[in-house]
Amino acid sequence: MPEVIFPGPEGRLEGRYHPLKDKESPIALILHPHPKFGGTMNNKVVYNLHYLFHGLGFSVLRFNFRGVGRSQGAFDEGIGELSDAASALDYLQQLKPDARQCWVAGFSFGAWIGMQLLMRRPEITGFVSVSPPANMYDFSFLAPCPSSGLVINGESDRIAPPPDVDKFVAKLKTQRGITITHQTVPEANHFYERGMDDMVGGVEDYMRMRMNLPPRDSIEPLPAPDADDAA
Repeated sequence: MPEVIFPGPEGRLEGRYHPLKDKESPIALILHPHPKFGGTMNNKVVYNLHYLFHGLGFSVLRFNFRGVGRSQGAFDEGIGELSDAASALDYLQQLKPDARQCWVAGFSFGAWIGMQLLMRRPEITGFVSVSPPANMYDFSFLAPCPSSGLVINGESDRIAPPPDVDKFVAKLKTQRGITITHQTVPEANHFYERGMDDMVGGVEDYMRMRMNLPPRDSIEPLPAPDADDAA
């Protein structure tokens, strides 16, 4: 998978870009969890989401927020990270200007950033929000939420407790014109040390439904990822 370096608001940003030859292939941006708690673009949830979207026919970019890995800058409490995400989406759209759809997926802190990006970029078709930390961050900016999407979280998550996610989803579901799908993965904690396959499968089922693709039972397994890209 090609490593890419692209300009961000505070200097270069480091990413991994996995393109398809189809000029009109949909694009997906994947956002990682909190940089101050070890979050990087090689987080296992982010990594699995990346390959899932690519296997579904997307050209996919994941990247390190400022101050992480080879990305320049320093942590900025979410303000700068949102600007990083906007720059990453700009870069992805430059690479695939004819993409027929645009999606954003984020895990934990990345889910919060992704939902803010959703509010600012009307071209985003839909979202996947994995374990959104509704107990830690204010999601009231989603009024109204402009796109339909999936919220998925673990039943045993103590970092982003299910009751808080449930309240967040309930508020989103009151809004007209969109459909919010909510899934809870049994026994899974915040990092999906149990239930990773179930989480990824749930996202895949949702995306296949949204993209009008055949169910996963009717297709061959995805090819194994590059050995040196696993985290």
